[in-house]
Formats: sequence, structure tokens, C-alpha cells
Amino acid sequence: MRVLRRARPTGSPRVARVVVCLAFVSAWPAAVVTVAAPATDTPQAVVAAVAEPGPGTAGRRAPGLDLLLSRPYLPPDLDQGVFDELWTVWEERARSRAERASPEERRRLAMERYGLTPHPDDPSRSMQYVVDATGAWTMSCLACHQGQVDGRAIPGLPNAGYALETLTEEVRLVKLKQRKAFGHMDMGSLFLPLGTTNGTTNAVMFGVALMRHRAPDLSIVQRPPRFDLVHHDMDAPPWWHYRKRRSLYADGFAAKGHRILMQFLLVKENGPDKFRAWEDDFRAIERWIGSLEPPRWPWAVDTARADRGRGLFLRHCADCHGTYDAADPTRETYPDRIVDIAEVGTDRVRFDALSPRERGELNASWFGHMGEDAATMKDRESPAGYVAPPLDGVWASAPYLHNGSVPTLWHLLHPAARPAVWKRTATGYDRDRVGLEVEAFAAMPAAADGGSLAPAERRRHFDTSKPGKRASGHDFPDVLDEDDKAAVLEYLKTL
Repeated sequence: MRVLRRARPTGSPRVARVVVCLAFVSAWPAAVVTVAAPATDTPQAVVAAVAEPGPGTAGRRAPGLDLLLSRPYLPPDLDQGVFDELWTVWEERARSRAERASPEERRRLAMERYGLTPHPDDPSRSMQYVVDATGAWTMSCLACHQGQVDGRAIPGLPNAGYALETLTEEVRLVKLKQRKAFGHMDMGSLFLPLGTTNGTTNAVMFGVALMRHRAPDLSIVQRPPRFDLVHHDMDAPPWWHYRKRRSLYADGFAAKGHRILMQFLLVKENGPDKFRAWEDDFRAIERWIGSLEPPRWPWAVDTARADRGRGLFLRHCADCHGTYDAADPTRETYPDRIVDIAEVGTDRVRFDALSPRERGELNASWFGHMGEDAATMKDRESPAGYVAPPLDGVWASAPYLHNGSVPTLWHLLHPAARPAVWKRTATGYDRDRVGLEVEAFAAMPAAADGGSLAPAERRRHFDTSKPGKRASGHDFPDVLDEDDKAAVLEYLKTL
């Protein structure tokens, strides 16, 4: 049994009509040293501080995290006035509830709706956006890489609730009402889909579209738009894997480095000089990402069952996913193995979406030090499949498979029982099945009037019948009986 996870194709492959410089969603980084705040009465507990590794830094927020929380690298997406009026364009039931609520409760409802986490310094703000003194909100890497488990915020955890498409649509509606100018996200999302399911983004095609109008040195060049982009959603990976991985992305074609983390800053306002000026910032951000450690399972574990599961894991899973030793991490191994697409059998839209040329052009650009970073990785420009990721903290990083189509580890271990359509709760966690708390459906449900669901509600459902979103494949657990699967599931809690 192998536990391949995380990369995310989405909805039907669509063709871009116009390629517009889009916003900022972070790339494939990292390893973990997560500091999760204890659960509170608020919907999402907030991390107060994360210290940089090394002596004399206890209690001080890491410089890299501080940069992500406080420094904008993109034009703003909205302002406080727009955010505070988002509720006015919600569907009637949600709008009526918000109308009766206090301003503070409305903000809480908005954060829950869009998958945002309260800021450690000011709970009225979001960790996913930098909010400046004028009230301008600017997206940061934490939009996709700041999630929560059971109401506890964990830095570097994929944000499985981020409703980017819905937020952008509703921001645009409020701006129309307030007669405010559209920004790059408002315009770009009219032509380039942002994500068809909450928690996923069209990040791979963002990158292709952004690089379309840049020379290798990042100077802006005029090129005709592409009409052949295969749009598909990706599920962000945990940043705590960065330390073990030698490359980024589901197919492992891009070498790690602080420059590659800047790839999604390629809006027209950011020229080559800005990228060079920000290098030290992203060196600090990369150090913080590389310092992260996986969160530990906070509940009881059946140690006897987990010990038995460890033996099964070593026999069936370790060849792809490595070995783990909490007592002595130096003894751990990770093979960084690419599993052939025919062998793993998971959805291949992501695999087919990029050409060797597109992979090579990114590596040959300034982001890859003009090819130096990936000089020993030429084989990865035409990969055979997907990289089997490390499984540190796997209990926290649901959903699973490279496209995030499987909501719990129990479902991963039971391929035939994976739901066709599922909808997660806002912050719930399934301790028994280990993963997202979800409601399952045989097919996409209809609206109360019998028609189709409204777009915001539709995106709360993950429909595995859509291209790029299949939950099939990775059926290696079928060699195990139920007792074996239960033992492996218990062991996975300990990683």
C-alpha cells in the first residue's frame, strides 16, 4: 500500500480566452515546525507566535512569518469597506443572519465563509491577507498555506477551506455597488478560473499564465495570449514537507529555493528590480518554511495497534513514502520517488497539463537561477508520474491524493468507499476516520427549489465526477484486511 497524496486537478479542463496576470498563491514548499494554539471558543484559534530556530529567540515571531503577515508584495485585492459589506451580496438566508448580527459577528461569519483565520495581533483581520493602516487587504502566501484543524490554526497547513473564487466574485459585486475600481484578481478571474471547489486553486495554470509574458530575466514581454491552457485545481501541500523534498510540485520538476517561492508575484506592477530587492525577504521566508515541523496528533493513540500498523507500513508503504522515527529523526528516510502514473492510477489531468517545455522554461528562468538549480533534475521535466510525498503530519493535512479528492485517511485506505460527492463542515475534524468532517452524497445535490446550487454553495461540494477531480487510484490498500487497515490508520496518527 502506498499513500500518495496532494496535488490537485480541478473541474473540467477549460480553455483560457485571455491570459491575465493573476494574484498570489504560494508554490510548493515545505517542512514543519508548527505551533498550534490551543482550541478556544472562537471558530479558529490563532497562533500567537512562531520562533525562528536557534538560541535566544524564544517567544519571538520568526522573521519569515512576520514578513508574510505584515508586508504586501502585490497590489491590494480589496479594502476594509468592501470586506465589511460582503455580507450584503450573500444568498438570502446567510444575508438575513448577517443583517441581524453585530459587526464583529458579521466579520466572523465572513471569515468562516471564505476560509480565513483571525490574525494573531488583531482578530478582526485575517492571517491570509496583509491589512495595512489604510485598510487595504493584500493576499499573501498564507492564503493557501495557513489552515486549521479542529479550530486550531497551524502555520504551513494547507487551507482546505479557502474559498478564493467565491470571495473574488463577491468582492467584485460589492465593488460594483460601491463604484470602486477592479483590481488584478477581479479582472483576471473573469478569464482564468481560480478554483472550482473551496480549498483548491488553479495554481499550476496561474504559473503558466504569469510566465507567459516574461523573459527568462523576468522583464515583461508582449506575447499573444494562450488559448490551450488545461485548467485544473490543485490542493496546496503542507509546508513542513519542504525540508525533506528536493523539489517542488506534485510531479517534482522544480528545484527548491527562495526564488521559486516568488513565482506568483508576477503581476505587471512587479518588475525584475522588485524581485531582486525582495530576495532577502524570501530567504527569510524560506528559512521559516524550512524550520516548520509536523504537528503532533493531540488525542489518544492505541499504541499496541499503532505498533502493529508500523510493521505493515514498513512492508507496504515505506518504499515510496519513507520511514519515520519520532525518537531519532536522523534515522528517518525519504526516497523522493516518482510513481508511474499507470501504477498509481490517480487522476492524470494534472500530469498531462504541463509540457516538458513549460517545466523547462520555469527552471531556466531567474526563478531557477537560469537553470542552475535544476541542473541535475532534467529527468523531472518529463516525469513518469507523481511524487510520493512524505507523510509527516499526514493526519492534519486532509484531504488526500494529489488532487485532494479523498476527505479522510479511512477513505484513502478504503478505495471502494470513497464518496462521489462530499461537503466538509467549516472547522470539524473526524477523529475516527482521521480527516475532514464531511457529509457524503451519491451525486451533486440540487437546490431546495430543485434547480442547481448557487455557485458559492456548489463550491462547498467536491464532485469527483468532474475531470481532474477523480478520487480513483491509489488502491494499494486493497491488499490489506480490515484489521490491517485499522492498524495502519492508527500508525498514521503518530507520524
